[in-house]
Amino acid sequence: MKNKQAITTIRLTTAALFMALNILFSSFGIPVLGGHLYLCDMVICLAAILLNPLEAFVVGGVGSFLGDLLFYPAPMFVSLVTHGLQAVVISLISHKTLKNKPLASGIGVTIGAIIMVVGYTLGKIFVYSTFEYAMLKLPFEILQGALGAVLGMVLCWGCGIHKLFNRFIEPQDRVKNKESITVKGE
Repeated sequence: MKNKQAITTIRLTTAALFMALNILFSSFGIPVLGGHLYLCDMVICLAAILLNPLEAFVVGGVGSFLGDLLFYPAPMFVSLVTHGLQAVVISLISHKTLKNKPLASGIGVTIGAIIMVVGYTLGKIFVYSTFEYAMLKLPFEILQGALGAVLGMVLCWGCGIHKLFNRFIEPQDRVKNKESITVKGE
């Protein structure tokens, strides 16, 4: 039981760290012509590739919700739904399709970027009540989604974060699964 508690603590701490990074990166934007570019999608994509769907939702959806609540509350529910769905889809594809391979992650972040762009475009139409404003911001949403997907993949696979995660987190999960099989078999 003690080992199961340690694994839960490690996974909870990892999700909390990613959620804090999401809030941090959603608190400021890079000024571009006509708006700001936020790098929170990079954190959401990276976390969703590494974590299970529930943890990914907490990082993506709840983290974005809290970031918006603190700094710009108008679209906070749009962020909860859009980034939450984005993170869950990336996590499911990354863990169920080709099992933890870069190709699966690439497919996941591509679909996740599409979900983010469509979700925020529809959300802006709803929140600001103007189709024109949403279309004006569409190129920035596409850029943000693409940049987040590429940077998330580069950090995960190019910089070796996936290897570190597997070395420190995944062995703990295997020990937990082995113990649960032993307990069930007794």
